[in-house]
Amino acid sequence: MSQKNEEKMQFSAEISKVLQLMIHSLYTNKDIFLRELISNASDACDKLRYAALTEPKLTEGDADFAITLQINKDARTLTISDNGVGISREEMINNLGTIAKSGTQEFAKMLSGDAKKDIPLIGQFGVGFYASFMVADKVTVVSTKAGENDSYTWQSEGAGEFTISQNAENSPRGTSITLHLKDGADEYLEPFRLRHIASTYSDHISFPIYLIGEDGNKDQINSASALWTRSKNDITPEQYTEFYHHVAHSFDEPFLTLHHKAEGKLEYVSLLFVPASKPIDLFHPDRKTRVKLYVKRVFITEEHADLVPAYLRFLRGVVDSEDLPLNISRETLQHNPMLSKIKDAVTKKLLAELKKKAESDEAGYKEFWGNFGAVLKEGLCEATSPREAILDACRFNSTAGDDDKITSLDAYISRMKSGQENIFYLTGENLNALRQSPQLEGFAARGIEVLLLTDHVDDFWVNVVHEYKGKQLKSVTRSDIDLDAIAPAPTPENDEKKEEASGDFAELCERIKTILGDNVSEVRTTQKLGASAVCLATPEGAMDFRLERFLIEQKQIANAAAKILEINPNHAIIKRISEKTDGNIDAKNLEDIVWLLFDQARILEGEEITDPAAFTRRLQGFVEKSLAA
Repeated sequence: MSQKNEEKMQFSAEISKVLQLMIHSLYTNKDIFLRELISNASDACDKLRYAALTEPKLTEGDADFAITLQINKDARTLTISDNGVGISREEMINNLGTIAKSGTQEFAKMLSGDAKKDIPLIGQFGVGFYASFMVADKVTVVSTKAGENDSYTWQSEGAGEFTISQNAENSPRGTSITLHLKDGADEYLEPFRLRHIASTYSDHISFPIYLIGEDGNKDQINSASALWTRSKNDITPEQYTEFYHHVAHSFDEPFLTLHHKAEGKLEYVSLLFVPASKPIDLFHPDRKTRVKLYVKRVFITEEHADLVPAYLRFLRGVVDSEDLPLNISRETLQHNPMLSKIKDAVTKKLLAELKKKAESDEAGYKEFWGNFGAVLKEGLCEATSPREAILDACRFNSTAGDDDKITSLDAYISRMKSGQENIFYLTGENLNALRQSPQLEGFAARGIEVLLLTDHVDDFWVNVVHEYKGKQLKSVTRSDIDLDAIAPAPTPENDEKKEEASGDFAELCERIKTILGDNVSEVRTTQKLGASAVCLATPEGAMDFRLERFLIEQKQIANAAAKILEINPNHAIIKRISEKTDGNIDAKNLEDIVWLLFDQARILEGEEITDPAAFTRRLQGFVEKSLAA
């Protein structure tokens, strides 16, 4: 095809390096290139078929969508063509001149050189097109965008630059990608090889794929029926997996496949997948869902349909409705009551399947939970979500097991002590820090299990969800917990001794409160501590430590509220300073000890010390006295 106005351009930063990494390190199965190019062609046809619903003239004279593979052994070329939406000159620069919109540098950083680990990144960064350079030393793209007259050619050898030129003669609507095959890639000039690849990886494509041999014969090499419309009995696990690769643009194996057909008042088919690894945009602030909406097998949209809640945004797949009008506009989708019913039904079905999976595959579910647990728990913060069903699917670390074990709330309840009415939990930054928290000492001594929550979302949902199956959720940092009412301490005291101890320490609590002033709301003894002398506690109804710190950081509240200082009456330090003042401890030493204990309690809870210089001075003074003794 003759060309004019040829312009040479450089690939975006580091793209050459990324191409080399991908070509030589990433792909272990070169057949992938054809799957990617066919998938891209299918997407182009889907986009135009939807656009033509409102602009029929876009497909005038050529309304039968198809994908064509053509071999030329003499020229050693393989051409993949489609009559889809096509791409403009600007789109060639933006989409073929860069590796996705996520940025080449970010993509390069993600690569480890381990093909098995890096393969899932390919689809997420939109670099499937560049797999062409595994088998071709030159790639030529000719395209005419639907509704436009001008045709353009993009060409590159994948070595740092590309050219774009306007074609002297316009080509038909759509895109043709010609691969000039490398030496050693002759197998991709053989019809039987291309048939095998297409039937293996692309049979689910809903548009016909034709193979044109050198004899000019044109044969369809796929079944061209939407996979989700077929009976489950007619679909193999391999076909499900290949469809997942196509719809999710990912290369891992799905953790869970859910194929469901709803009949009755509401008719739709859903084919949904839970990935085995995290999508790269999982924690993007926009929280977009990625389930495609079809109406009577016509693709409508992916980003504008509220088919699943944001806390299930890791789902990939399709929902095909028989009841929605085919020409429904994307603008009216969000307010369609039928979609809301589909959303509720899909959510209910998935949560039920997750619960089953958790019970049947504990090891696999632990990996799923590590990937998506924090996202799923976001649903607990939403007023309209099915909270109990979400909690049924939730799993948590606890003091009853090591870091490799997670528990359900039902299992926790089955292990509760007789008379225990609360599900106890503790939030924190990481499991190691939580397991060493003084707040757990009294619970551990009595064998009372505590859930350990380390995700940021945990600070929020525990303030929204207050009970599960009649059991109240309660933070161990609360000051009104009576542990002896649940289980006796290992060395129980009689009531008389308890009353005597309470009286002995009442004076000390008053003295400590006087020293600390408004820095604490109250000082009291506690049963929660074992090896530690003191801890901080939050009054009933007040915010937990981490939530309060978050709101301060976000400037939602100005200052932290005063906490309760709880002291351990059985600790040697507390016993010593509780003795009647007889010259053993003067007022200055007592004040320094109290402030050191208070600052220690704040450090253990991640709170800031208000006067680091004073803390250092006091600590240094006691070290010097210890060394001089």
